[in-house]
Amino acid sequence: MTNKIIPSAPPKKFESIKKIDRNGIEYWEARELLPILGYRTWEKAEEVIARAGAACMNSGQDVDNHFHRTGKMVKIGSNTVRKIEDYKLDRYACYLIAQNGDPKKPEVALAQTYFAIQTRRQEIFEELSDTEKRLFIRGEVSDHNKKLFKTAKQAGVTKFGLFNDAGYRGLYGMPLSEIEQKKGIKKRELLDRAGSTELAANLFRITQTDEKLKKDKIQGDRSASQNHFMIGGKVRQTIKEIGGTMPEYLPVEKHIKEIKKEAKLLKNIGKKIEGKKKSKSS
Repeated sequence: MTNKIIPSAPPKKFESIKKIDRNGIEYWEARELLPILGYRTWEKAEEVIARAGAACMNSGQDVDNHFHRTGKMVKIGSNTVRKIEDYKLDRYACYLIAQNGDPKKPEVALAQTYFAIQTRRQEIFEELSDTEKRLFIRGEVSDHNKKLFKTAKQAGVTKFGLFNDAGYRGLYGMPLSEIEQKKGIKKRELLDRAGSTELAANLFRITQTDEKLKKDKIQGDRSASQNHFMIGGKVRQTIKEIGGTMPEYLPVEKHIKEIKKEAKLLKNIGKKIEGKKKSKSS
């Protein structure tokens, strides 16, 4: 009954079961996560959660900030419901659970590899210069925007200008035309003139809208635009709650095309210098 949970293959499922709370914060439910790691019963799952919680405590972290105990009502028979225990987990908690799982389980081994790769990617990203980060995130925004518009088209969106503007209104508290006017930039230059922080906020807006349209099977211009506006607003609320700078007040940066030209020039100069070094040493 409620103690049985059905396994499925990681790590592909990991991101697909991610949820977003009303403050725009991502989380996972333990009763959905642990089956992916090959744990068929809640009793066994709790043992892993306990070990992960202990590891969290030993690292000097507040366990409740990462493992939030909760519960929900489930049907167990004819018109009968029962409250079962669950946990809301952040990404760090999921990582600790994977690290403290049974490595003999193929699902756990895959999850450990997944998190190791993700951690290394983050380390590499942190080593990048501000300019390199901006170029990287701008590329991600461009790629995910294409995916979002493809998803929106499949959802029956026909008024793409209004759909796009809805997301900006949610995130910036004003339509795109006003954002451009406020920042003193030309039309359609917003993302090309945004810094890495502003681009990251837009990337989160874009990816979460894409996921919601797919997951909730949203259809039609109005519904899609409403959801884009709502998610943009949740990202905005999160920025406000953590004391961040509202995106409309973030400074305008040099156009991304100029940055790309400079990066290409520096790369060519570096190649020439290396070429001269080699010719001298030979």
